[in-house]
Amino acid sequence: MATLFISDLHLTYQRPAVTDLFLTFLEEQAVSADALYILGDLFEYWIGDEAVSLEVVRPIIDGLSELAATGTPVYVMRGNRDVLLGTGFAKACGCQLLEDPTVIDLYGDATLISHGDYLCTDDVEYQKFRKMVRDPEWQRRFLAKDIEEREAIARTYREISMANLAEKSPDIMDVNQQAVEQALLNNKVTQMIHGHTHRPAIHEFTVKNAYCRRIVLGDWYDQGSVLRCDQNGCELQGLPIASPSVQHTSANQTT
Repeated sequence: MATLFISDLHLTYQRPAVTDLFLTFLEEQAVSADALYILGDLFEYWIGDEAVSLEVVRPIIDGLSELAATGTPVYVMRGNRDVLLGTGFAKACGCQLLEDPTVIDLYGDATLISHGDYLCTDDVEYQKFRKMVRDPEWQRRFLAKDIEEREAIARTYREISMANLAEKSPDIMDVNQQAVEQALLNNKVTQMIHGHTHRPAIHEFTVKNAYCRRIVLGDWYDQGSVLRCDQNGCELQGLPIASPSVQHTSANQTT
């Protein structure tokens, strides 16, 4: 048995092979896990919980619901793309929404889990956007719009993000090491798991003479990516996509 962590799937009808891979992953791997944690950006974007009734989303909701019904706990954290995931989504898929960040007990190791975007403090422009879309009043106004207008706004933000990516240094879009160390100290832990940056790796370093580890989850563009943890440790694993899909950049996606 193992606990599984994934993030940055960016599921969309435009990449059906990735959705198929995710559903196969739920049926063949997650079903026997101690728990599944999805650390943000499950969807390419989320315009509100009315989306659970959309035909293109139903297979994903049903897959998560069927997994939860088997007894596997499913925990979901909001990312920058699906910050509007709410109680309607959680009820429909039988999952539990987690605040970002959250500390969990991972086989005896207190571990900070997060989507990770709040750690990218060098990207000042993105942090302003992040603050805006997490503001309750902004969310209230956005959700008051009709679905078509929300869809149009989401697509516009996506286009702006892609344009901005070409002008930003990759280092600016990565996490800030000082922010990482402060997060570990604030939460009194020495291990962190996060996504967002699309740079899967295990980083080891010391903070105040204490050994620390930061595990970064991969995205689901060119392949699937899962972190498998058990009592013996953690391992990043790739999942091959069965059929070719439209290729996208795997750089940090900020909006």
